[in-house]
Formats: sequence, structure tokens, C-alpha cells
Amino acid sequence: MIEFQDVTLAYNSNRVLDRVSFTAQFWDRLAFLGGSGEGKTTILKLLLALVRPDSGRIMIDGEDITRLSESQLRPIRRKFTIVFQEGALFDSLSVRENVAYCMREQGALSEEDIDEEVRNLLRKVGIEGAIDLMPEELSGGMQRRAAIARSMAAGEPRMMLYDEPTTGLDPLTAENIGDLISELSAGEPPDRRGSIIVTHDVTAAARVSERFLYLKNGRITFDGDLPGLLNTDDEELKKFIDALFLLR
Repeated sequence: MIEFQDVTLAYNSNRVLDRVSFTAQFWDRLAFLGGSGEGKTTILKLLLALVRPDSGRIMIDGEDITRLSESQLRPIRRKFTIVFQEGALFDSLSVRENVAYCMREQGALSEEDIDEEVRNLLRKVGIEGAIDLMPEELSGGMQRRAAIARSMAAGEPRMMLYDEPTTGLDPLTAENIGDLISELSAGEPPDRRGSIIVTHDVTAAARVSERFLYLKNGRITFDGDLPGLLNTDDEELKKFIDALFLLR
């Protein structure tokens, strides 16, 4: 289980999160919604202990991670994998080398096994044919797929984290990436792999998530399902979800 307990964090004098609390299971499919600068990506960084809160606690399976050392955090971080905004592939490495990078760092597999696993992952995300291309030769959608494959190469995460996975993509490509995200979290609780997507793209979130949390001024002002989101009485939130009018 994931628990945020009154988590507060400020960058310099800017309070990004203000006593944020929520709980989630590892098989949940969540979306954090909100405008730019509302702390969505910070939620992901806190989950991985890449930043530490000023106050409050973050519990992962009952363990407070806010004071753990880097070595103590390793088994916690293996429960997650993150796909960064716009993919963040290594420009100087081919798709094959990008996906193989983590496996080589771990040193547990032979080169033959690494190559087989790379191909399996690229096949899973639908771009095995691009294995020897460089990132600059890929379309935006293919870059995201390669980034997802690379994130999965680190192991078998219990939850996938996505930072603005559809930013900058055309609607059809964004829909295809959404379908891939859904496939990777397919199945029924508690056996499926969960996901957290942070985005300002409400339509993309609606395709892949079952629970929606809206961040405004450092607080969670909505936490519910899609029907609740569509029928909210919050006028500000109503404006934010205008992008969903086709789904009504």
C-alpha cells in the first residue's frame, strides 16, 4: 500500500504541496490532474524518494521512506518504474542500447540473454523493428514506446509511473500510447500491475485510469471516479475537464 500522510513540500518559498494525504494500492490505476506547477510530478519524485518532504510521512507497504538511506531505498524503488516526460532517451545510444542499459548495469544476464530480453520488451511495446535506430530517427510516439520498454527493463515493477506521457503527441499517437499504458496494467486486482499518470491532459487520463485526483494550490480538491469527475459541482474543476465534453 502507498500512503501519503500530511505531506508538505516547498521549493524555496513556493509551497508546492500542502498537507497532501491519500492512500492507494499497488494495483490501482490513478491519474493526478492539474495545471502546470501544481505538484503533479513532485508526487512521483516523492514516491521514489528523489526529493524528501519538509513534513509528513510517505509509507510504502507500512515502511516510512522519508528517512531511509539510499541503500535502504533500493528495494522500495524496485517496486516502481518511471517513464519520464518526453521519454528522456540517451541520444547517443540506439534503441537496443537504451533498453539494454539497465540490464547491463545490473550485470546479472549474459549478452545473449540481454539481447533476447530487449527484443521481447520492444515486441511488447510494438517497435521491435526499430531496435537499431537512434532516438532522433524515431517519431514522438516511438520514442515514448522505447522509453516504456527501457523503464520495464529494470525488472518487474508493481506499479508504472508516467510523467506527462502524451505531451507533444498528436491525438492519434496519444491514443495509441494510452492503449499501451492500459495493456501494461491489464487484468483484475490484486494481480495486475498498477499505474500512476500525472498529466494536464484529461482525455488521456480518462483512457487509462479509474481514479482521479485533482491538485490545486498544493491540495487535493477532488478524489474520485470518472462519473464523479464529470459531474463535479466544483466550477473551477468543471472548466478544467472541458476537454472531456465528447465523453459525456
